[in-house]
Amino acid sequence: MSVKVVRLDEWAHPVEPVRRELLSATPEVDEGRPPVLFVPGFGHGAWAYAEHWLEHTASRGFPAHALSLRGQGGSARAKKATLRAYAHDVVQAAIGLPRRAVLVGHGAGALVVAHAMARYPARAAVLVSPVLGGWGAALRNPGLVLPAAFGGGLRLPASQLFSRELPSATARAYARKTGRASSRAQWQLLRGRTPETPVGNPPVLVVGSPDDKIVPSVALKQAARGYGGAPLLFPGMGHDVMLDARWREPIDAILDWLAKN
Repeated sequence: MSVKVVRLDEWAHPVEPVRRELLSATPEVDEGRPPVLFVPGFGHGAWAYAEHWLEHTASRGFPAHALSLRGQGGSARAKKATLRAYAHDVVQAAIGLPRRAVLVGHGAGALVVAHAMARYPARAAVLVSPVLGGWGAALRNPGLVLPAAFGGGLRLPASQLFSRELPSATARAYARKTGRASSRAQWQLLRGRTPETPVGNPPVLVVGSPDDKIVPSVALKQAARGYGGAPLLFPGMGHDVMLDARWREPIDAILDWLAKN
């Protein structure tokens, strides 16, 4: 598949600029390692990475940045945001960094990263618990997800996001912090448009849990196979691995992989 050079629709209908929240943590010593740009899934903001992964990534020597997509977290409101607008947010944040970035997307944020890779030459990419579109998630959780097809809010309870290892009070507090993506972006997610070929063929790692209540193991394997690899799995964890009880295990594995790539 060829990479598009000119996108006439984007020239004719450019994405509206918005104020974006970007949280950062930097290593004590700059060793020239690529910056890591974390992209949250729908309903989450940069705060989801700031809890644990942001500072931990910096402590391992990688400059770390967490983006809130438009309308989420501390970014400006955008009720009619689209997947294209979300991908635009990622690209704009990435090109503002001093070196080519590693893109890390979680949940539906992994789909946003996949679209952004067709527009930005990422150093590498990591898709964490990836929700890459289609009706699979809706069929797995019809009562929670199908309302999104009709403009309702897609908001998952703590029991769908975390393992039982995470204290229930902590899990409920995290779940209360989640918001809602725009209805247009939710509908586009369910339609499942295949992203274009990544620019520059960057290495891509897929990370997840076989006990994820949102993304089944077969979807993790399929996503990894699409990028020529196998998923890195962490049994016993929930969908939000960056907030779950054993959050350190996946991020250390991701950073070990980046150090070799």
